[in-house]
Amino acid sequence: MNFFFDVFKNKSLLLSLAVQDFKQRYLGNYLGIVWAFASPFITVFILFFVFQIGFRSAPSEGIPFIIWLISGMFPWFFLSESISAGSSSIIDKPYLVKKIVFKVSTLPVIKLITALFIHSFFLLLLFLMLVGYGFYPKLIWIQILYYLFATLILVLGISWITSSIVVFMKDMGQIVGILLQFGFWLTPIFWSDKIMPQKYLPFLKLNPAYYIVQGYRDSVLYNVWFWENPILQSISGSLLFLF
Repeated sequence: MNFFFDVFKNKSLLLSLAVQDFKQRYLGNYLGIVWAFASPFITVFILFFVFQIGFRSAPSEGIPFIIWLISGMFPWFFLSESISAGSSSIIDKPYLVKKIVFKVSTLPVIKLITALFIHSFFLLLLFLMLVGYGFYPKLIWIQILYYLFATLILVLGISWITSSIVVFMKDMGQIVGILLQFGFWLTPIFWSDKIMPQKYLPFLKLNPAYYIVQGYRDSVLYNVWFWENPILQSISGSLLFLF
């Protein structure tokens, strides 16, 4: 509770540092912050071109493939970017640690806010594409805020662990990158749990990202409320890393 109180107390400072971090990340590039949105957008476009046009992927459960894909891809982008950036949050801001009385535990929050800027843009893009494909806004869409909160708690917990280790072992940054690659393919982004052998599902569901990605799809595509799924998959996974 003290941590959340500190975040609320220093919200203006954290927001200011997040904006500064967002600008510095792309400082010196001709296109500036455009790269923050261009890279994920190009990735989705390439995947769409390969699977939709090249392999002519059929709609998943009657849902256009591109809509099904991005509704799982966008939350993963946010999750992976936040963890990757959060892992280096302490070594990226040594002046805050050494020269200023600053709560080190709040440093990953700066990276979270920065990633949230980009994620907000992609959520807007997702909603526009949904409407374009005939999926009109429903009350259940607001449920994304629940899964977004679960993602924030999960990422915060992981970042506390990894950012602390990186200070003493720089290799941790590379290890996180490798684990995120594994996590990408172990999360139902390109595959549906409907086609997965049932004997493997209990193990795959131990991955908290599984619940988050599926939760986004449940909210905008399948109209499934969060209480209709095992909530402990999200809460236990998030709290495990948080504490």
